[in-house]
Amino acid sequence: MEIRTASERDLLEAMVDDQRTAIAAMLDDITEDEARDRLVPSLTTVLGLVKHATFVEQVWFHHRLGGGTRAELGIPETVDESFTLQPQDTVESVRAGYHAACERSRELAAQRDLDDPLDWRGTPVTVRWVHLHMVRELARHAGHGDILIEQLHARRHQDT
Repeated sequence: MEIRTASERDLLEAMVDDQRTAIAAMLDDITEDEARDRLVPSLTTVLGLVKHATFVEQVWFHHRLGGGTRAELGIPETVDESFTLQPQDTVESVRAGYHAACERSRELAAQRDLDDPLDWRGTPVTVRWVHLHMVRELARHAGHGDILIEQLHARRHQDT
């Protein structure tokens, strides 16, 4: 299948998966310490970005498409909490959690039509909109990660 001439659904899913790959790749070639380094005043770290992307997958696909409550799914109530790192969070554990969340998201999305409606804060949106939103959300955070990783690599080279 040539992705540029694929069906709308295949195109949307491929675009989301491209961004998922970019998010997961942020954890390549950085140390545990670098993954946790705060280079900006916010809670944003490379590891925190991937943890947040897991939260985004869970909110949009597991909660909104799958129907589970945030409490049942163990999803934080606030966005800030989704960036918060726990002592047990490691590059590998966060990466594994992200991959598992993405796989579950794919399963749930495959069960729905693109035009299926769902509620977002009292406003109807479609599964199509969720895919487009995910491309936007993940691409933005992958860009944040690119900048953080560039800073980490530059610092690494300064220290040598």
